[in-house]
Amino acid sequence: MPPLIGITGRRLSLGMVKGTSRRFQFQFINSYFSAFGDKVAAAGGIPVNVPFNCDAEQVVDRLDGLIVTGGQDVHPSRWGGNAQVDPAVDPRWNHDVPDPERDEYEAALLVAALQANLPTLGVCRGHQLLNIVLGGTLVEHIEEGPIVHSSPNFAPDDGDDEHTVHFTPGSLAHTIYGPQRVVNSWHHQAVDRLGRGLTVMGTTTDGVVEAIRLADSPVVGVQWHPEWMASPDPVFDWLVDQSEASAIGPAMTGGTTW
Repeated sequence: MPPLIGITGRRLSLGMVKGTSRRFQFQFINSYFSAFGDKVAAAGGIPVNVPFNCDAEQVVDRLDGLIVTGGQDVHPSRWGGNAQVDPAVDPRWNHDVPDPERDEYEAALLVAALQANLPTLGVCRGHQLLNIVLGGTLVEHIEEGPIVHSSPNFAPDDGDDEHTVHFTPGSLAHTIYGPQRVVNSWHHQAVDRLGRGLTVMGTTTDGVVEAIRLADSPVVGVQWHPEWMASPDPVFDWLVDQSEASAIGPAMTGGTTW
């Protein structure tokens, strides 16, 4: 059987969807970017959308791989940030504000995945949350500079390729991508102090951390959005290959202290 790859999402009110009937606007939906499912399926895996209301350890026990996706900022209270968040703003009605319920659930998924040595990919927010779960911190806001990290362009299908990431020779990312890759830019926060056991595999010339890995584990985080690259991103092939191996037996040998 092809490996089952769990994909996280968010919870929104139907009232945020234009044209929704008034009778349904206060009902909630679980929302997932379909591009992730497309890329997982194209790589040979079976995409599975994971809602908030399933026990994290039981979910991980049934999965062969996991993707923690992008979205709103992680609540600053989880890592010592300074941003002020109005607790009265409901993230189900405003997709730009932190969602503590999502933070809690995805953090639990990551902990369970790390304990199980489950092949895992963190994307943008997921990349940052992986760092936070392991005790790291974030750059709260990347100011505009010679490299634009928060692109003014909005063309996911075109990839919005904006800047080049350089990968560390000998790293897993270098094996996957080669020495460098031009990626899209839709983020305003980034990894700052690294969490336990993490290593940097790729950076931009301004020093922003764009790719990380948990040592000796099939656990990777990338800052860009591989699901929206103009050309196929091989990280999905890597994840599905690792997940297939994990379904048969241990994805990698050697324990990791995280």
